[in-house]
Amino acid sequence: MPISAAQRAALLTATTVLLAAGCSDSGDSASEPAPPSGSAGLAGLASQKLEWAPCPPPSPAEGGGPAPSPLPGGTPWECAFMKAPLDYGEPDGETIELALIRARARDQNRRIGSLVYNFGGPGGSGVTGLPAFAGDYEKLRSRYDLVSFDPRGVGRSEGVECATDKELDAYYALDFTPDDLAEERTLSTAQKKYANGCENESGPMLPRVGTENAARDMDLMRQVLGDDKLHYFGISYGTELGGVYAHLFPKNVGRALFDAVVDPDAGTEEGALGQARGFQLALDNFAKDCVDRGDACSLPGSTVAEIEAFIVGLLAELDKKPIPGIGDRKLTQTQATNGIAQALYSKEYWQYLEQGLDAADGGDGALLLALSDSMNGRDQNGSYSNIQAANAAINCVDFKERFTLGQAKERLPKFREASAVFGDYMGWALSSCSQWPVPGTWEHPDVSAPGAAPILVVGTTGDPATPYEGTKAMVEALGDGVGVELTYEGEGHGAYNSGSKCVQNAVDAYFLEGKVPASGTRCK
Repeated sequence: MPISAAQRAALLTATTVLLAAGCSDSGDSASEPAPPSGSAGLAGLASQKLEWAPCPPPSPAEGGGPAPSPLPGGTPWECAFMKAPLDYGEPDGETIELALIRARARDQNRRIGSLVYNFGGPGGSGVTGLPAFAGDYEKLRSRYDLVSFDPRGVGRSEGVECATDKELDAYYALDFTPDDLAEERTLSTAQKKYANGCENESGPMLPRVGTENAARDMDLMRQVLGDDKLHYFGISYGTELGGVYAHLFPKNVGRALFDAVVDPDAGTEEGALGQARGFQLALDNFAKDCVDRGDACSLPGSTVAEIEAFIVGLLAELDKKPIPGIGDRKLTQTQATNGIAQALYSKEYWQYLEQGLDAADGGDGALLLALSDSMNGRDQNGSYSNIQAANAAINCVDFKERFTLGQAKERLPKFREASAVFGDYMGWALSSCSQWPVPGTWEHPDVSAPGAAPILVVGTTGDPATPYEGTKAMVEALGDGVGVELTYEGEGHGAYNSGSKCVQNAVDAYFLEGKVPASGTRCK
């Protein structure tokens, strides 16, 4: 079944990304010391004046496309660059520029402040993400300037680059679940070449793109924007970034929301296993929906087990022989798995997943390949954003562990037990940082934030990418009186944008009126 232009457009504007299975290494931490108190460099940077101007079209690293259109009522989007220290240990030294975007509050007389967004990844561009989803935040814009940014290493903010578009096409077409020693050697060689490319193109940035530095950037941003407190809306990886910010600057936390929560207690292996289980749960729910629709579902099988067996069989056939995809590119097993995962981020995408699986069964891989392209940041013209390069760079400098291919292989049985569809994919991905040129920082982030204002922590029971169990873990890790748990009993990655009025009303009342819901509140 040919993929339509409308389907391509919908899929390729998706901004959610699969969190890379992480990194590791013993050795010295890559984190930088806290900036010296009273630094003249930081004081000067905190008082800088931003030169807001009409936003240009997104850069290729941000994903390309047209400049953002004005909001309802004609409010324009404004963009600026903020200077920040390259190295917070040397705040008087070299600076970098971070790209910002904002839309001003409708009611300036009742304006609370800026509401800063991070949409996750890591590696997602906030400069493109905020306009894409701004319609969902119009109520919040009544009293907040909506602000987002490309974190360091991302998009237009001194972005990390690793390979050419042509090289990335070849890289993402590789078999990332090797079946023999020859395929293992091919994968190891490709990983080494990719890591070398990152070092060659972005070497000075690689040690400095970690989450701790991004959190320090946000506190500098708070001061430059003129806010006493940081009001924050973090989604997915944005919850980890927000937790690290709260740990470093607990007294500066304003009204903050963590939605689709990363488990702060999980290391590399535990996080990857959790994702394998999370995507398997989402696939179970997708298959059950298919079964419940009976003949209206186009996939073979009358039970969840039969539908999932069909998917496993399809992936096995693609491992032997890729099928035609888009143009001269074929759909491989790895790209199909990637595309399936992308479609499980939102229940709205289940229709594309069903169509894509049915089409691939008939020899047409275009739709699943388009889903995979969306995950990897590839546009219809063959240009890649730097979302996955930044994702790798940030994850690999954050997490200490470094799994070799052999160590990843040893752990495959537990990953296969977690998911017949995603187990191999997630298990082998443990080796993603094995040859990274920069050491990592932590086993897992410290998000304890004693003395911080209440932070609303929202989890979705059917979330594939950040499993629901991470919600309670984040609440507990933040500390007594800080984390406030809100549960959405539903599907997808992120609750506020799910369409749940219960969640939206609770969050809106919290941000706009300061009303903190009772911890343990549940929404359907």
